[in-house]
Amino acid sequence: MTPGPRTPPLDLLGVGAGPFNLSLAALADGVPGLSTAFHEQRTAFHWHPGLLIEGATLQVPFLADLVSLVEPTSPWSYLNYLKFRRRLFPFYFAEQFHIHRSEFDNYLRWVSAELPSTRFGHRIDTVAWDAEKDCFAVDFTRLGPDGETLTTGVAHARNLALGVGTAPYVPEPLRALAADPGPLVLHSADYLAQRDRLLAARHVTVVGAGQSGAEVLLDLVRLRPEGAEGLTWLARTPAFAPMEYSKIGLEQFTPDYTRYFHGLPQATRDRLLPSQWQLYKGISGDTLGDIHDELYRRSLGGGWPDVTLTPGIEVTGATTTGEGRIELAVEHGQQETRGRLTTDAVVLATGYRERPVDALLAALDPYTVRDDAGRPQVDEAQRLVLAPEIGGSVFVQNAERHTHGVGAPDLGLAAWRSAVIINALTGKETYPLPDRTAFTTFGLGAAGRTATTPRRAAEERR
Repeated sequence: MTPGPRTPPLDLLGVGAGPFNLSLAALADGVPGLSTAFHEQRTAFHWHPGLLIEGATLQVPFLADLVSLVEPTSPWSYLNYLKFRRRLFPFYFAEQFHIHRSEFDNYLRWVSAELPSTRFGHRIDTVAWDAEKDCFAVDFTRLGPDGETLTTGVAHARNLALGVGTAPYVPEPLRALAADPGPLVLHSADYLAQRDRLLAARHVTVVGAGQSGAEVLLDLVRLRPEGAEGLTWLARTPAFAPMEYSKIGLEQFTPDYTRYFHGLPQATRDRLLPSQWQLYKGISGDTLGDIHDELYRRSLGGGWPDVTLTPGIEVTGATTTGEGRIELAVEHGQQETRGRLTTDAVVLATGYRERPVDALLAALDPYTVRDDAGRPQVDEAQRLVLAPEIGGSVFVQNAERHTHGVGAPDLGLAAWRSAVIINALTGKETYPLPDRTAFTTFGLGAAGRTATTPRRAAEERR
Protein backbone atom coordinates (compact mmCIF):
# COMPACT_ATOMS: atom_id res chain seq x y z
CA MET A 1 0.00 0.00 0.00
CA THR A 2 1.41 3.36 -0.98
CA PRO A 3 1.47 5.87 1.91
CA GLY A 4 -0.45 9.10 1.43
CA PRO A 5 1.30 12.42 0.99
CA ARG A 6 2.97 13.75 4.11
CA THR A 7 1.36 16.87 5.55
CA PRO A 8 3.99 19.62 5.64
CA PRO A 9 4.64 21.21 9.03
CA LEU A 10 2.92 24.45 9.90
CA ASP A 11 4.94 27.64 9.66
CA LEU A 12 3.66 28.63 13.10
CA LEU A 13 1.73 26.87 15.84
CA GLY A 14 0.35 29.04 18.63
CA VAL A 15 0.02 27.63 22.13
CA GLY A 16 -2.91 29.49 23.64
CA ALA A 17 -5.42 31.85 22.02
CA GLY A 18 -5.72 34.73 24.45
CA PRO A 19 -5.69 38.35 23.24
CA PHE A 20 -1.99 38.38 22.33
CA ASN A 21 -1.89 35.17 20.31
CA LEU A 22 -5.26 36.17 18.87
CA SER A 23 -3.58 39.36 17.63
CA LEU A 24 -0.82 37.27 16.08
CA ALA A 25 -3.40 34.98 14.47
CA ALA A 26 -5.30 37.98 13.07
CA LEU A 27 -2.22 39.59 11.50
CA ALA A 28 -0.93 36.23 10.24
CA ASP A 29 -4.27 35.66 8.52
CA GLY A 30 -3.38 38.42 6.09
CA VAL A 31 -0.03 36.93 5.04
CA PRO A 32 -0.24 34.86 1.82
CA GLY A 33 1.24 31.37 2.07
CA LEU A 34 1.79 31.45 5.84
CA SER A 35 0.30 28.35 7.46
CA THR A 36 -0.72 28.74 11.10
CA ALA A 37 -2.88 27.17 13.79
CA PHE A 38 -3.58 28.39 17.31
CA HIS A 39 -4.52 25.79 19.90
CA GLU A 40 -6.48 26.81 23.01
CA GLN A 41 -7.44 24.53 25.87
CA ARG A 42 -10.68 26.38 26.61
CA THR A 43 -13.68 25.42 24.51
CA ALA A 44 -14.53 29.06 23.78
CA PHE A 45 -12.97 32.47 24.18
CA HIS A 46 -13.74 34.60 27.24
CA TRP A 47 -11.77 37.63 28.39
CA HIS A 48 -11.77 38.16 32.17
CA PRO A 49 -15.48 37.25 32.49
CA GLY A 50 -15.43 37.72 36.27
CA LEU A 51 -14.61 41.42 35.88
CA LEU A 52 -17.01 42.46 33.14
CA ILE A 53 -18.70 44.76 35.64
CA GLU A 54 -21.47 46.94 34.25
CA GLY A 55 -20.02 50.24 33.04
CA ALA A 56 -16.35 49.22 33.42
CA THR A 57 -14.22 50.48 30.54
CA LEU A 58 -10.86 49.64 29.06
CA GLN A 59 -7.89 51.59 30.35
CA VAL A 60 -6.53 51.87 26.81
CA PRO A 61 -8.20 53.44 23.75
CA PHE A 62 -10.13 51.21 21.35
CA LEU A 63 -7.27 51.53 18.86
CA ALA A 64 -5.40 49.07 21.09
CA ASP A 65 -7.36 46.29 19.42
CA LEU A 66 -5.74 43.25 17.85
CA VAL A 67 -4.47 44.88 14.65
CA SER A 68 -5.18 48.60 14.20
CA LEU A 69 -1.88 50.10 15.39
CA VAL A 70 -0.13 48.06 12.69
CA GLU A 71 -2.78 47.43 10.03
CA PRO A 72 -5.91 49.57 10.52
CA THR A 73 -7.43 48.28 7.26
CA SER A 74 -7.42 44.69 8.54
CA PRO A 75 -10.80 42.92 8.53
CA TRP A 76 -10.10 42.04 12.18
CA SER A 77 -10.09 45.63 13.48
CA TYR A 78 -12.53 46.83 16.13
CA LEU A 79 -14.05 49.29 13.68
CA ASN A 80 -14.69 46.50 11.19
CA TYR A 81 -16.32 44.51 13.98
CA LEU A 82 -18.68 47.45 14.55
CA LYS A 83 -19.37 47.58 10.83
CA PHE A 84 -20.14 43.86 10.86
CA ARG A 85 -22.52 44.39 13.80
CA ARG A 86 -24.01 47.47 12.06
CA ARG A 87 -23.13 49.62 15.06
CA LEU A 88 -20.81 52.20 13.54
CA PHE A 89 -23.25 55.10 13.78
CA PRO A 90 -24.14 54.51 17.45
CA PHE A 91 -20.40 54.28 18.20
CA TYR A 92 -19.76 57.47 16.27
CA PHE A 93 -22.34 59.40 18.28
CA ALA A 94 -21.26 57.83 21.58
CA GLU A 95 -17.80 59.46 21.17
CA GLN A 96 -16.19 56.79 23.33
CA PHE A 97 -12.42 56.52 23.02
CA HIS A 98 -12.33 54.10 25.97
CA ILE A 99 -14.95 51.46 25.23
CA HIS A 100 -16.84 49.23 27.63
CA ARG A 101 -14.92 46.17 28.68
CA SER A 102 -17.86 43.93 27.84
CA GLU A 103 -17.85 45.33 24.29
CA PHE A 104 -14.16 44.54 23.92
CA ASP A 105 -14.89 41.01 25.11
CA ASN A 106 -17.60 40.72 22.44
CA TYR A 107 -15.12 41.90 19.80
CA LEU A 108 -12.45 39.40 20.86
CA ARG A 109 -14.97 36.54 20.87
CA TRP A 110 -16.11 37.54 17.39
CA VAL A 111 -12.54 37.43 16.07
CA SER A 112 -11.80 34.12 17.80
CA ALA A 113 -14.90 32.52 16.29
CA GLU A 114 -14.37 33.86 12.77
CA LEU A 115 -10.63 33.28 12.36
CA PRO A 116 -9.97 30.01 10.49
CA SER A 117 -6.74 29.28 12.38
CA THR A 118 -8.10 29.00 15.94
CA ARG A 119 -8.57 25.54 17.47
CA PHE A 120 -10.53 25.65 20.72
CA GLY A 121 -10.75 22.60 22.95
CA HIS A 122 -7.17 21.65 22.03
CA ARG A 123 -4.73 21.31 24.92
CA ILE A 124 -1.01 21.30 24.15
CA ASP A 125 0.68 18.68 26.34
CA THR A 126 4.36 18.60 25.36
CA VAL A 127 6.72 20.19 22.87
CA ALA A 128 9.95 18.68 21.53
CA TRP A 129 12.37 19.35 18.68
CA ASP A 130 12.34 16.66 16.00
CA ALA A 131 15.80 16.93 14.43
CA GLU A 132 14.99 14.39 11.73
CA LYS A 133 11.97 16.37 10.49
CA ASP A 134 13.61 19.74 11.30
CA CYS A 135 10.54 20.99 13.14
CA PHE A 136 8.78 20.90 16.50
CA ALA A 137 6.64 17.90 17.42
CA VAL A 138 3.65 19.04 19.47
CA ASP A 139 1.54 16.53 21.37
CA PHE A 140 -2.02 17.71 21.92
CA THR A 141 -5.30 16.46 23.35
CA ARG A 142 -8.69 17.34 21.91
CA LEU A 143 -11.14 17.97 24.73
CA GLY A 144 -14.89 17.66 25.03
CA PRO A 145 -17.21 20.31 26.46
CA ASP A 146 -16.66 19.04 30.02
CA GLY A 147 -12.90 18.69 29.66
CA GLU A 148 -12.98 15.00 28.84
CA THR A 149 -10.42 13.54 26.43
CA LEU A 150 -11.79 12.89 22.97
CA THR A 151 -8.66 12.20 20.94
CA THR A 152 -4.92 12.77 21.05
CA GLY A 153 -2.61 13.72 18.24
CA VAL A 154 0.70 15.18 17.13
CA ALA A 155 1.13 18.38 15.15
CA HIS A 156 4.34 19.57 13.52
CA ALA A 157 5.45 23.17 13.15
CA ARG A 158 8.63 24.97 12.20
CA ASN A 159 8.01 27.65 14.83
CA LEU A 160 5.94 28.12 17.98
CA ALA A 161 4.31 31.11 19.70
CA LEU A 162 3.66 30.78 23.41
CA GLY A 163 0.69 32.84 24.51
CA VAL A 164 -0.61 30.88 27.48
CA GLY A 165 -1.42 34.03 29.44
CA THR A 166 -1.46 34.55 33.16
CA ALA A 167 -3.23 32.96 36.11
CA PRO A 168 -4.86 34.61 39.15
CA TYR A 169 -2.33 35.07 41.93
CA VAL A 170 -3.31 34.30 45.53
CA PRO A 171 -0.77 35.38 48.19
CA GLU A 172 0.61 32.52 50.26
CA PRO A 173 -1.06 33.55 53.58
CA LEU A 174 -4.50 33.20 51.97
CA ARG A 175 -4.05 30.14 49.76
CA ALA A 176 -5.41 27.63 52.25
CA LEU A 177 -8.63 29.59 52.81
CA ALA A 178 -9.03 30.34 49.10
CA ALA A 179 -8.83 26.61 48.36
CA ASP A 180 -11.35 25.78 51.13
CA PRO A 181 -14.95 25.79 49.81
CA GLY A 182 -16.23 26.98 53.19
CA PRO A 183 -14.86 30.51 53.74
CA LEU A 184 -15.80 33.09 51.12
CA VAL A 185 -12.27 33.92 49.95
CA LEU A 186 -11.96 34.42 46.21
CA HIS A 187 -9.84 36.07 43.59
CA SER A 188 -11.31 39.07 41.81
CA ALA A 189 -11.25 36.98 38.61
CA ASP A 190 -14.32 35.21 40.06
CA TYR A 191 -16.01 38.37 41.34
CA LEU A 192 -19.17 38.42 39.22
CA ALA A 193 -19.82 34.72 39.78
CA GLN A 194 -19.77 35.30 43.55
CA ARG A 195 -21.25 38.81 43.71
CA ASP A 196 -24.60 37.73 45.14
CA ARG A 197 -22.87 35.91 48.00
CA LEU A 198 -20.69 38.94 48.64
CA LEU A 199 -23.71 41.21 48.77
CA ALA A 200 -25.29 38.91 51.35
CA ALA A 201 -22.19 38.93 53.58
CA ARG A 202 -22.20 41.23 56.60
CA HIS A 203 -18.70 42.57 55.96
CA VAL A 204 -16.43 42.29 52.89
CA THR A 205 -12.71 43.05 52.66
CA VAL A 206 -11.08 43.85 49.33
CA VAL A 207 -7.31 43.30 49.20
CA GLY A 208 -5.27 45.01 46.48
CA ALA A 209 -4.88 48.58 45.22
CA GLY A 210 -4.88 48.02 41.47
CA GLN A 211 -7.66 48.72 38.98
CA SER A 212 -9.48 45.47 39.72
CA GLY A 213 -9.59 46.17 43.44
CA ALA A 214 -10.91 49.68 42.83
CA GLU A 215 -13.62 48.46 40.45
CA VAL A 216 -14.73 45.71 42.83
CA LEU A 217 -14.91 48.14 45.75
CA LEU A 218 -16.83 50.70 43.70
CA ASP A 219 -19.33 48.10 42.55
CA LEU A 220 -19.87 46.84 46.11
CA VAL A 221 -20.29 50.37 47.47
CA ARG A 222 -22.92 51.11 44.87
CA LEU A 223 -24.86 47.91 45.55
CA ARG A 224 -24.73 47.71 49.34
CA PRO A 225 -27.15 49.69 51.59
CA GLU A 226 -26.24 53.19 52.66
CA GLY A 227 -24.92 53.41 56.19
CA ALA A 228 -24.41 49.65 56.36
CA GLU A 229 -21.90 49.12 53.57
CA GLY A 230 -19.59 46.98 55.73
CA LEU A 231 -16.57 47.36 53.45
CA THR A 232 -12.82 47.53 54.01
CA TRP A 233 -10.21 48.13 51.30
CA LEU A 234 -6.61 47.21 52.09
CA ALA A 235 -3.47 47.71 50.03
CA ARG A 236 0.26 47.18 50.50
CA THR A 237 1.07 50.28 48.46
CA PRO A 238 1.59 53.47 50.49
CA ALA A 239 -1.41 55.11 48.78
CA PHE A 240 -4.38 54.38 46.55
CA ALA A 241 -2.45 55.93 43.71
CA PRO A 242 -3.55 56.88 40.20
CA MET A 243 -2.02 55.16 37.23
CA GLU A 244 0.41 57.22 35.17
CA TYR A 245 -1.72 58.56 32.36
CA SER A 246 0.01 61.67 31.09
CA LYS A 247 0.69 61.73 27.37
CA ILE A 248 4.47 61.85 27.77
CA GLY A 249 4.40 59.34 30.62
CA LEU A 250 2.51 56.87 28.45
CA GLU A 251 5.39 56.87 25.98
CA GLN A 252 6.91 54.19 28.23
CA PHE A 253 4.41 51.89 26.52
CA THR A 254 5.89 52.49 23.08
CA PRO A 255 8.16 50.27 20.98
CA ASP A 256 10.89 52.90 21.52
CA TYR A 257 10.89 52.30 25.26
CA THR A 258 10.61 48.53 24.83
CA ARG A 259 13.76 48.53 22.71
CA TYR A 260 15.54 50.78 25.20
CA PHE A 261 14.58 48.56 28.15
CA HIS A 262 15.66 45.41 26.32
CA GLY A 263 19.11 46.93 25.78
CA LEU A 264 19.70 47.62 29.49
CA PRO A 265 21.84 45.30 31.63
CA GLN A 266 19.88 42.58 33.40
CA ALA A 267 20.64 43.96 36.86
CA THR A 268 19.40 47.41 35.82
CA ARG A 269 16.17 45.98 34.40
CA ASP A 270 15.53 44.07 37.62
CA ARG A 271 16.02 47.21 39.71
CA LEU A 272 13.88 49.34 37.43
CA LEU A 273 10.74 47.21 37.16
CA PRO A 274 9.55 47.41 40.80
CA SER A 275 9.90 51.19 40.77
CA GLN A 276 7.52 51.44 37.80
CA TRP A 277 4.50 49.99 39.60
CA GLN A 278 2.36 53.07 38.97
CA LEU A 279 2.67 52.48 35.24
CA TYR A 280 0.71 49.24 35.43
CA LYS A 281 -0.53 48.69 38.99
CA GLY A 282 -2.10 52.08 39.63
CA ILE A 283 -5.77 52.98 39.37
CA SER A 284 -7.60 55.01 36.76
CA GLY A 285 -8.09 58.56 37.98
CA ASP A 286 -11.72 58.35 36.84
CA THR A 287 -12.32 55.26 38.98
CA LEU A 288 -10.76 56.92 42.02
CA GLY A 289 -12.98 59.92 41.37
CA ASP A 290 -16.07 57.73 41.11
CA ILE A 291 -15.27 56.08 44.44
CA HIS A 292 -14.84 59.45 46.14
CA ASP A 293 -18.04 60.80 44.57
CA GLU A 294 -20.02 57.79 45.78
CA LEU A 295 -18.63 58.03 49.31
CA TYR A 296 -19.23 61.78 49.39
CA ARG A 297 -22.81 61.35 48.25
CA ARG A 298 -23.37 58.89 51.09
CA SER A 299 -22.04 61.43 53.59
CA LEU A 300 -24.47 64.22 52.65
CA GLY A 301 -26.68 63.46 55.62
CA GLY A 302 -23.84 64.17 58.04
CA GLY A 303 -22.65 60.64 58.73
CA TRP A 304 -19.82 58.64 57.31
CA PRO A 305 -20.33 55.56 55.14
CA ASP A 306 -19.23 52.29 56.71
CA VAL A 307 -16.28 52.00 54.34
CA THR A 308 -12.66 51.86 55.49
CA LEU A 309 -9.84 52.55 53.02
CA THR A 310 -6.38 51.81 54.42
CA PRO A 311 -3.19 51.71 52.33
CA GLY A 312 0.19 50.53 53.61
CA ILE A 313 -1.30 47.28 54.97
CA GLU A 314 0.00 43.78 54.29
CA VAL A 315 -2.01 40.65 55.08
CA THR A 316 0.37 38.23 56.79
CA GLY A 317 -2.02 35.47 57.85
CA ALA A 318 -5.62 34.28 57.75
CA THR A 319 -7.73 31.88 59.79
CA THR A 320 -11.39 31.20 60.44
CA THR A 321 -13.08 31.86 63.78
CA GLY A 322 -15.40 29.59 65.68
CA GLU A 323 -18.33 31.60 64.34
CA GLY A 324 -17.28 30.91 60.76
CA ARG A 325 -15.90 34.40 60.14
CA ILE A 326 -12.47 35.19 58.67
CA GLU A 327 -9.70 36.73 60.74
CA LEU A 328 -6.89 38.47 58.89
CA ALA A 329 -3.53 39.18 60.50
CA VAL A 330 -2.28 42.51 59.17
CA GLU A 331 0.81 44.70 59.45
CA HIS A 332 1.25 48.40 58.77
CA GLY A 333 4.72 48.95 57.38
CA GLN A 334 5.14 52.64 58.16
CA GLN A 335 3.76 52.43 61.70
CA GLU A 336 5.48 49.07 62.30
CA THR A 337 2.30 47.87 63.99
CA ARG A 338 0.28 44.67 63.80
CA GLY A 339 -3.42 43.99 64.19
CA ARG A 340 -6.32 41.71 63.31
CA LEU A 341 -9.32 42.32 61.11
CA THR A 342 -12.45 40.18 61.30
CA THR A 343 -14.55 39.97 58.15
CA ASP A 344 -17.06 37.67 56.45
CA ALA A 345 -15.64 37.60 52.93
CA VAL A 346 -12.40 38.49 51.16
CA VAL A 347 -11.92 39.49 47.53
CA LEU A 348 -8.29 39.21 46.46
CA ALA A 349 -7.52 41.76 43.76
CA THR A 350 -3.92 40.62 43.93
CA GLY A 351 -3.12 40.42 40.25
CA TYR A 352 -1.91 37.68 37.97
CA ARG A 353 1.30 35.77 37.40
CA GLU A 354 2.69 34.21 34.24
CA ARG A 355 1.56 30.63 33.80
CA PRO A 356 4.49 28.22 34.19
CA VAL A 357 5.52 26.46 31.00
CA ASP A 358 8.36 24.37 32.46
CA ALA A 359 6.50 21.09 32.02
CA LEU A 360 5.36 22.01 28.52
CA LEU A 361 8.90 22.91 27.40
CA ALA A 362 10.77 20.33 29.49
CA ALA A 363 12.31 18.73 26.40
CA LEU A 364 13.72 22.11 25.33
CA ASP A 365 15.12 23.01 28.74
CA PRO A 366 18.67 21.76 28.00
CA TYR A 367 18.77 24.05 24.95
CA THR A 368 17.31 27.17 26.61
CA VAL A 369 19.72 30.00 27.44
CA ARG A 370 18.95 31.60 30.82
CA ASP A 371 20.00 34.73 32.64
CA ASP A 372 21.70 34.94 36.04
CA ALA A 373 18.34 34.54 37.79
CA GLY A 374 17.48 31.38 35.85
CA ARG A 375 14.91 33.05 33.60
CA PRO A 376 14.80 32.35 29.85
CA GLN A 377 16.49 34.99 27.76
CA VAL A 378 14.28 36.56 25.09
CA ASP A 379 15.76 38.40 22.14
CA GLU A 380 14.50 41.66 20.68
CA ALA A 381 12.28 39.79 18.21
CA GLN A 382 10.40 38.01 21.03
CA ARG A 383 12.23 34.68 20.56
CA LEU A 384 13.56 32.46 23.30
CA VAL A 385 17.32 32.28 22.96
CA LEU A 386 17.95 28.63 22.16
CA ALA A 387 21.03 26.57 21.39
CA PRO A 388 21.97 26.24 17.70
CA GLU A 389 20.75 22.63 17.64
CA ILE A 390 17.19 23.94 17.64
CA GLY A 391 16.48 25.09 14.10
CA GLY A 392 13.08 26.69 14.81
CA SER A 393 12.00 29.66 16.89
CA VAL A 394 9.87 29.80 20.03
CA PHE A 395 8.26 33.21 20.28
CA VAL A 396 6.80 34.35 23.60
CA GLN A 397 4.02 36.80 24.42
CA ASN A 398 3.36 38.32 27.87
CA ALA A 399 6.07 36.21 29.46
CA GLU A 400 8.99 38.60 28.95
CA ARG A 401 8.52 41.51 31.34
CA HIS A 402 12.00 40.82 32.70
CA THR A 403 13.48 41.44 29.25
CA HIS A 404 10.99 43.80 27.55
CA GLY A 405 9.60 45.85 30.43
CA VAL A 406 6.23 47.10 31.65
CA GLY A 407 4.69 47.00 28.16
CA ALA A 408 4.78 43.20 27.97
CA PRO A 409 1.19 42.77 29.26
CA ASP A 410 -0.14 45.99 27.70
CA LEU A 411 -2.82 45.70 25.02
CA GLY A 412 -1.45 48.77 23.24
CA LEU A 413 1.69 46.87 22.20
CA ALA A 414 -0.11 43.69 21.09
CA ALA A 415 -0.32 44.48 17.37
CA TRP A 416 3.23 45.84 17.21
CA ARG A 417 4.65 42.77 18.95
CA SER A 418 2.67 40.47 16.64
CA ALA A 419 4.08 42.30 13.64
CA VAL A 420 7.62 41.95 15.02
CA ILE A 421 7.06 38.20 15.30
CA ILE A 422 5.63 37.90 11.79
CA ASN A 423 8.48 39.92 10.31
CA ALA A 424 10.98 37.65 12.06
CA LEU A 425 9.03 34.61 10.94
CA THR A 426 8.91 35.62 7.28
CA GLY A 427 12.39 37.12 7.20
CA LYS A 428 11.16 40.34 5.60
CA GLU A 429 9.22 43.48 6.43
CA THR A 430 5.81 41.91 5.94
CA TYR A 431 4.36 44.61 8.16
CA PRO A 432 6.34 47.88 7.91
CA LEU A 433 6.91 49.29 11.38
CA PRO A 434 7.86 52.87 12.28
CA ASP A 435 11.43 53.63 13.29
CA ARG A 436 10.24 56.11 15.89
CA THR A 437 7.10 56.03 18.06
CA ALA A 438 7.78 58.50 20.90
CA PHE A 439 8.77 62.12 21.33
CA THR A 440 10.86 61.03 24.29
CA THR A 441 14.40 59.88 23.60
CA PHE A 442 15.16 57.03 25.97
CA GLY A 443 18.82 56.81 26.85
CA LEU A 444 21.77 58.67 25.42
CA GLY A 445 21.46 58.17 21.71
CA ALA A 446 24.15 58.62 19.10
CA ALA A 447 23.54 62.37 18.89
CA GLY A 448 23.71 62.73 22.65
CA ARG A 449 26.94 60.77 22.95
CA THR A 450 28.74 63.04 20.48
CA ALA A 451 27.27 66.33 21.64
CA THR A 452 29.54 68.74 23.54
CA THR A 453 28.76 71.51 25.97
CA PRO A 454 29.75 75.07 24.94
CA ARG A 455 32.59 75.03 27.49
CA ARG A 456 33.92 71.70 26.27
CA ALA A 457 33.63 72.85 22.66
CA ALA A 458 35.71 75.95 23.46
CA GLU A 459 38.34 73.82 25.15
CA GLU A 460 38.49 71.49 22.13
CA ARG A 461 39.13 74.47 19.80
CA ARG A 462 42.26 75.50 21.77
